[in-house]
Amino acid sequence: MQIDFAKLQYQYQLYKIEIDEAIHNVLDKSNYIMGEEVNALEASLQDFSKAKHAITCSSGTDALLLAMMALDLKPDDEIITTPFTFIATAETIAFLGLKPVFVDINEQTYNIDTSKIEEKIGPKTKAIMPVSLYGQPADMDAIQTIADKYNLKVIVDGAQSFGSTFHTKTDSNLGDISTTSFFPAKPLGCFGDGGAVFTNDDALSQKIKMLRVHGQNKRYHHKYIGMGGRMDTLQCAIVNVKLKHYAKDLALRQEVAFKYNEQLKNKSETLILPFVDSRATSAWAQYSVRVKNRNAVQLKLKEQGIPTAVHYPKPLHLQECFTYLNYEKGSFPICEKVSDEIMSLPMNPYISNDEISYITQHLF
Repeated sequence: MQIDFAKLQYQYQLYKIEIDEAIHNVLDKSNYIMGEEVNALEASLQDFSKAKHAITCSSGTDALLLAMMALDLKPDDEIITTPFTFIATAETIAFLGLKPVFVDINEQTYNIDTSKIEEKIGPKTKAIMPVSLYGQPADMDAIQTIADKYNLKVIVDGAQSFGSTFHTKTDSNLGDISTTSFFPAKPLGCFGDGGAVFTNDDALSQKIKMLRVHGQNKRYHHKYIGMGGRMDTLQCAIVNVKLKHYAKDLALRQEVAFKYNEQLKNKSETLILPFVDSRATSAWAQYSVRVKNRNAVQLKLKEQGIPTAVHYPKPLHLQECFTYLNYEKGSFPICEKVSDEIMSLPMNPYISNDEISYITQHLF
């Protein structure tokens, strides 16, 4: 059996008629930048997330940049975040001349360990940036309590978690600003790059809208130093079609995760299964297990036609680009341990029961 990790082509065929029609509607109008489909998607995202404002942009990475730019942070200001995430989380902090300050992770959820945040807060700390890793929000109760106590902003990096919840609120409706990515392999993906920024703050929303079009408040009048950060009309049209089916796809992801859990629950001596906080739901961007002999397990599965992935094999504090932060091996032992053991199995809404059984039978 040959397993498709994400089944992107399968999903396209499933919604092909609607997607093709949406694409051709844009082509017929030739309004490729800031066409009416942009506003239509933003309205749909607001309705789905219940956030007051949804602002589309060119990628999940640019969504993080826009969020920080909107908060008037200054060079050398510090943002507390996790070292166990995709590079964009801390890369964008550094790109703006800010300083990422890392905190180790919770060994169950793999999200930032909120019990270790306060000790890292200093006079230059201006924000906390939790990541909703693998689709699950961090402990937002603890994070918001700390932020309120120290007058810090909260930016949620929800690149992997659109549609997840914490206390029944979507993670696009948490913190001061939340972001997401529509990279094709995300739970809700476009056919290229795209992202969105969410906030309930009217002033921040207006500023972000200006920042994504070079800081313009009207054509050729620039109030801020901004960026070319628009999501193009074609991608908005595609995501708007897929969003209509997204609640169903999310439910199917939950079913796939449940089936994995059921079939692997008796193998606790050889692997650690994902853990979801009882206050949260996950969008299941990944189904990630921990194994001691990862390379051997991956090779064995590959020989059986089962793809795997590692998210992420090298923590950010050990990346060459962050050597100037003066972290070293051992700085964040839980993060380092997890990064040596973590392995993602195929996860998408359309995996069949036979495929799940085939994967789990060959895992050990």
